[in-house]
Amino acid sequence: MMKFRFRRQGTDPQREKIKQELFAFNKTVEHGFPHQPSALAFDPKLELMAIGTKSGAIKVYGSPGVEFTGLHSDTTAVTQIQFLPGQGRLLSLLDDNTIHLWELVGGAPREVGGVKKEGVIILQEVDSYSLPGKPGIESCSATRVTVLLLLRSCDLLCIGTEGGGVYFLELPCLSLKDNLTLPQDQVTQSLPDDYRCGKSLGPVESLQEHPQQPGKILIGYSRGLVVLWDLSTRHTEQLFLGKQQLESLVWERSGNLFVSSHNDGGYSVWPVTNGNTCHQQPVSSTVPYGPFPCKAINKILWRTTQTGSPLLLYSGGMPRASYGDRHCLTIQRDKEHVTLDFTSRVIDFFTVHNVEQEKEFDDPSAVVVLLEEELVVIDLLTPGWPSLPTPYLAPLHSSAITCSFHVSSVSPKLWERLVNAGKAQQGRQQAHGRWPICGGKNLAPPPKQQELLLTGHEDGTVRFWDASGVALTPLYKLSTANVFHTDCDPCDEPHDPSDDPDMQQEEEWPPFRKVGCFDPYSDDPRLGIQKISLCKYSNKLLVAGTAGQVIVLGLSDERSEHTVDVSVVDLLQDREGFTWKGHDRLEPRLKPPPFPPGFQPQVLVQCMPPASVTAVALHAEWNLISFGTSHGFGLFDYHRRNAVLARCTLHPNDSLAMEGPLSRVKSLKKSLRQSFRRIRKSRVSGKKRPIATPTSKVQEANAALAEQEDVAPIQRRIEPRSADDSLSGVVRCLCFADTFLRDGTHHGATLWAGTNSGSVYAYALEVPGVGSGRVCERGGAGESSVCVEAVLGKEIQLMHRAPVVSISVLDGRGKPLPDPYEASQDLSIAPDMSNAHSVLIASEEQLKVFSLPKVSAKTKFKLTAHEGCRVRKVALVVFGSTAQEDYSEHTLVCLTNLGDMHLFTIPGLRPQVRHDCIRKEDISGIASCVFTKNGQGFYLVSPSEYERFSLSAKVVTEALCSVQLDRPLEHTPASDGSTTQANGTHKNQLGQAEGQTDEPPIALSSPLMDPPLSSPLMDTPLDSPLSCADLTLDSTGEITVEDVRDFLTTVDEAENNLKNIKEEEGRSTGILIN
Repeated sequence: MMKFRFRRQGTDPQREKIKQELFAFNKTVEHGFPHQPSALAFDPKLELMAIGTKSGAIKVYGSPGVEFTGLHSDTTAVTQIQFLPGQGRLLSLLDDNTIHLWELVGGAPREVGGVKKEGVIILQEVDSYSLPGKPGIESCSATRVTVLLLLRSCDLLCIGTEGGGVYFLELPCLSLKDNLTLPQDQVTQSLPDDYRCGKSLGPVESLQEHPQQPGKILIGYSRGLVVLWDLSTRHTEQLFLGKQQLESLVWERSGNLFVSSHNDGGYSVWPVTNGNTCHQQPVSSTVPYGPFPCKAINKILWRTTQTGSPLLLYSGGMPRASYGDRHCLTIQRDKEHVTLDFTSRVIDFFTVHNVEQEKEFDDPSAVVVLLEEELVVIDLLTPGWPSLPTPYLAPLHSSAITCSFHVSSVSPKLWERLVNAGKAQQGRQQAHGRWPICGGKNLAPPPKQQELLLTGHEDGTVRFWDASGVALTPLYKLSTANVFHTDCDPCDEPHDPSDDPDMQQEEEWPPFRKVGCFDPYSDDPRLGIQKISLCKYSNKLLVAGTAGQVIVLGLSDERSEHTVDVSVVDLLQDREGFTWKGHDRLEPRLKPPPFPPGFQPQVLVQCMPPASVTAVALHAEWNLISFGTSHGFGLFDYHRRNAVLARCTLHPNDSLAMEGPLSRVKSLKKSLRQSFRRIRKSRVSGKKRPIATPTSKVQEANAALAEQEDVAPIQRRIEPRSADDSLSGVVRCLCFADTFLRDGTHHGATLWAGTNSGSVYAYALEVPGVGSGRVCERGGAGESSVCVEAVLGKEIQLMHRAPVVSISVLDGRGKPLPDPYEASQDLSIAPDMSNAHSVLIASEEQLKVFSLPKVSAKTKFKLTAHEGCRVRKVALVVFGSTAQEDYSEHTLVCLTNLGDMHLFTIPGLRPQVRHDCIRKEDISGIASCVFTKNGQGFYLVSPSEYERFSLSAKVVTEALCSVQLDRPLEHTPASDGSTTQANGTHKNQLGQAEGQTDEPPIALSSPLMDPPLSSPLMDTPLDSPLSCADLTLDSTGEITVEDVRDFLTTVDEAENNLKNIKEEEGRSTGILIN
């Protein structure tokens, strides 16, 4: 009798309750610098700063941890922002000519860590307005808004347009006051005939209110005319007949003069006197970087100081021929003159100064400059005008991010040493003054533990970030370039006195000073960091790069001058017929420069051929590192400085692995050819399938029974991969474990390696001292003479040859083995060594648990067959319960190529919940995802921003803050659970479909998410407006053929995928329970 086994979709109420206490999906906060900023504003009363982006986001920042985020319903660029000072309101102008009013309103009380938090503030859009256009073809351009001015009374908004008209909106109701409208014709009538000469005045370029006489507005037109308009009497008080195209205007604090900047690179000072109503010429006119043609001065500020000399700040104005490509901001006072030279375009800037009417002088304390790729703050109170370190908004992409690594529960001692190393690096470069954007109050409880996020970059640096809270703060930067000779090597050239920045500032004109840390250009692409591993107990760091370099570093508090030991490991093992055609290795320095305090290199292991390192593993307790490339993997004892193992994984036909990354175009063509060959093979073989056989009849009966019962999960047919696929020898993962490999009674050190062709190698290691107690950092002389040995214990070949993504060993209780030093130093529960262990192998197509030491299959889950997706990232995570403090579960988290998260129990591999997280088109975001051990994660939502998310109901890092406003605080109605991320990723916690609500879209943040009101079983809708073209793929390093293979599908596969998607949309988002 044949036995059919089907899993029924049952629900256990008790288990459902536990899952709601364990799992909840939230996108919580965005770390880093906003992608493509387009507007800037500052509230001097509340000390808040707002940044608008081209994707329609509004981000408001205060003191570290105080963040509010809103998103317009249309993904249109924000062109201007205006704060209503002290009110917690702001106005935004979009590129579609609409004006929007936002308010900080009181949210519902929040419970965080068992403590109820009152006074939490959120950002909400309350109204919008669009100027009505007159009938006619040119109506749209005539009423297109060019500039906004908020009067000091905060009850009137002045709007300048392209047609030259000035309109007035009543606030906060956003109603047009027709009786105040100033058309351009009315201004033209008051002009002298010789100036009028039939020409249009052009668009309104600038609007500025008189600093001492409210209601008097300075109106600047593009042609050069400036008008002082009295709003109360509705007549022109004074005319300033400029001849040069106008860019911007600024008042002097007393109101006796104003300054205009122009497109010829000059600025003019105009007097404002009561006797004269028409001024033909300014008091003075200066082209600071003339006499040769210069670029326009886009914006200028004039600030008075107690010293008597005004402070002049302006952007642009550089000589066109010599420095027309520079992005500069000039600061002048008396003989002090500095030209700040940035690496990206200046968007806008403002000064932090006295705004109270009773103050006699502006006395600016800082200037804040928003650039296209970073934010720079200059301290104007400190001599030399140094830059201030940013506690947030740091440019993560100062060099393109190529990899990342997260460390949780960092010890206070290690944390302090990293902070001190970072402070020593800053030295004289940066001031340590007060951060000027310090509004609001952070209500979030202090983090229970310190968390580190390490990012590897294209220029060979590793940056350490404080990821404990909402603000991602830079701590320390490690550079590996000084270990090698590079193409641009300053240390090999004799020092030229003219290279000294101080000397340059005296001799060079303009007096440039490099400011900012955004530097996207790498001296040598081979320096790029590909893999990072850090042991927080031994302070050992493992860094591997693009040219096969693997560096072991140790933490030191002192400056050191030492040579780095170099070892070369040949992964080809003299195999014949293979010739490396890629880049050369990086040549190590014979005498490197002194290493500053921090992580200092101890050993350099050079893989040959010098291919990019694809996997690393560090076991500091055994003093071992393992590394893999596209050719094989090696094992190295960095204590005894000797290579233990080198294994070649190349297939005889795998010639592509020898060509290096420069032959990527050729590899893509080859993969396309192979894809079409497989398509033809499958079609030919598909024609032969309809032949009736007893086996096919049984399958038909099974399928009919499955349809009748409707309880069996749909499985997709999986084609075995060819053994000679390109790059089949790539090592995808490495793992150290103390487990049973040879027999079931004796456990010992092992090394596991998985490849792109579905091969798994398990080596038994003989490590001196492991069986007799803890390994010392420096053993005795007798122990040092004994070498580590490696013997191949098992070799597993997965049936479908799918790439192995992850390997993890589970103890007798089915729990992951602790990290090195955790068990030996009683830092975690000791693993169960009395019962049989098992190994969890995750391939791109399925998850499978094998028993040890026999390596027999125990359980599996065919993710590709059930869900039609491929595994990209895997992590073992501990989820704590919100109801029981001492209850937690170890769970397998899986990210697929479709951008969704799947959670499974271990070792049973029962599906728990599934959430849509990343857009499936966002290859860069999926490739950059990194998980934490407590249920959170990060991925690059843009080249400069990490999106932080939480899969845990208990551990959520989100912004909770309050602001003291000058107006009564309004409270929002009860939230429906719908939120909107600043990057445009819409989330609906209650599982409501997008577009089914009649309520206006409300964009919220800080907190970005309300407490989980709904079951975590619900899927999350996703429709990000950021197109794939907005993301640069180089932000995550090498994008392999495997990453883009999902988009090289056949027509049949596409139809099947569409059918499966429609089926999934048609049924409820339930969860299969065994």
